Amino acid sequence: MSYVSDLMTAVEKRNTNEPEFIQAVKEVLESIEPVLDRHPEYKDAGIAERIVEPERQIIFRIPWQDDTGKINVNRGFRVEFNSAIGPYKGGIRFHPSVYLGIIKFLGFEQIFKNALTGIPMGGGKGGSDFDPKGKSDAEVMRFCMSFMTELFRHLGANTDVPAGDIGVGGREIGYMFGTFKKITNRFEGVLTGKGLTWGGSLVRTQATGYGCVYFVQEMLKTIGESYKDKTAVVSGSGNVAIYTVQKLYQLGAKPVAMSDSNGYIHDPDGINLDTVRQIKEVKRGRIKEYIDIHKKAKYEDNWTNIWKIKCDVAFPSATQNEIDKASAEALVSNGCKAVGEGANMPSTPEAVKVFLDNKVLFGPAKAANAGGVATSGLEMSQNAAFTSWSFDEVDKKLYNIMINIHEAAKKAAETYGTPGNYVNGANIAGFEKVAKAMFDQGLFG
Repeated sequence: MSYVSDLMTAVEKRNTNEPEFIQAVKEVLESIEPVLDRHPEYKDAGIAERIVEPERQIIFRIPWQDDTGKINVNRGFRVEFNSAIGPYKGGIRFHPSVYLGIIKFLGFEQIFKNALTGIPMGGGKGGSDFDPKGKSDAEVMRFCMSFMTELFRHLGANTDVPAGDIGVGGREIGYMFGTFKKITNRFEGVLTGKGLTWGGSLVRTQATGYGCVYFVQEMLKTIGESYKDKTAVVSGSGNVAIYTVQKLYQLGAKPVAMSDSNGYIHDPDGINLDTVRQIKEVKRGRIKEYIDIHKKAKYEDNWTNIWKIKCDVAFPSATQNEIDKASAEALVSNGCKAVGEGANMPSTPEAVKVFLDNKVLFGPAKAANAGGVATSGLEMSQNAAFTSWSFDEVDKKLYNIMINIHEAAKKAAETYGTPGNYVNGANIAGFEKVAKAMFDQGLFG
């Protein structure tokens, strides 16, 4: 067996029943095998063995009281995975599916994603199996306050700086920040995604969607194409999906489909973004309500069939493993030229193979959706300097970061003999930066 195979066997044995984490580690290890062969000093220093093991895993209970007076208990997590190039950085997710394996998978991906941005940030992730759907503002506030009364002791502007993720938006960040400030008597940039009047950054809400569109735009340039007159399909209907659609329209594409966990809408005339935002951001409703207003649009309960819609570019922006082999084959047969992962690991390994085998331009999550954490890093910079930048300034910095990420992934793929393979390129470019830092810092790097 090879070095990587032996290490993968050890990872599987140590992390039984964590399939998402094992999937993420396997993808990275397979990509970086040529790097380890070229740098035997990394093997001798146990860099790969260390990088797959979190520096710290924190699990805690979260008691909170609902509006009826009943005491509920959820479980909270924070995985501080790697701090070789900077303080831990990664979002907090509130969703019933959250368990340790999900948080570890997300934190592991965050190491390399953050490294690609060029901003000094390590990798981490956190969350809870709490479901904010259907909860009142008061219930969400009480939960967030309880969550932060444990998490606060592990955070700091130069230690660990969480952001939002699924189920955690401006409301939740506000409640958590207020609790942190009360307990510690410190006002510091310890959370990103803050309100604009108290340390937040312009473009942060739009950043993941905008950044993904920018990354795919760079991929399209390599084949001499642009978004002009391209049809797009975007899964999801949260922040990432909404601002992916917005930027696609700005650059000349026509998005025709969006989804939520119940189903998807298809509007051949182009998605009316104002309607979607009214339904999802104001009413917190379901995407099905769209067809009540736009009569030409169609709705289907099975959201996975969204990938059967003919399109030129696709943006899976909902959740992990939403595109399987069959969905990828449907996209290919319908002429899809480029895929940008707005969600974290939304394509199964079998789906990724289909895209790569058929020469579809494929932007993996750790590169394509790095815009969100990149802008979080820009928010940290503004907080540290006690200043703020204009929307255009931040957007321009984001655009340049995504150009640089694309170039780094493209160059790394070419250097190691797999030109056009952005999966290998992103993994290698991110790993090389973190591995060098870990090696330089010795045993505790």
